Amino acid sequence: MGQNQTRRAFFRSMFRLLLVLWPILSGILMVMVACGLLAGRIEGWSLTDALYFTFVTGLTIGYGDVTPHFFSSRVLAVLIGFSGIVLTGLVAAVSVQALHGAGIDPNS
Repeated sequence: MGQNQTRRAFFRSMFRLLLVLWPILSGILMVMVACGLLAGRIEGWSLTDALYFTFVTGLTIGYGDVTPHFFSSRVLAVLIGFSGIVLTGLVAAVSVQALHGAGIDPNS
């Protein structure tokens, strides 16, 4: 199979899997954003700072320039972090499954 056919097969498989998992992925994203907005409200951050904090924490980057000070918002930050780990794991699993669906062995 040529590179273009393999690429098309991969993206077809990836798209099909994302359609199946979209309710789960969107649910995780909604939980992350809701927790981030709630933490931002508790901390008195602007909307952009709260969303920035949510995605930096959810992607487990954690720059440290925006940090929660209250216990309740720290608990929410932990929830955002765990949700981000689950989201990253799902995306990685979908990618590997799409590779299998395209006939590519990711172990070789």
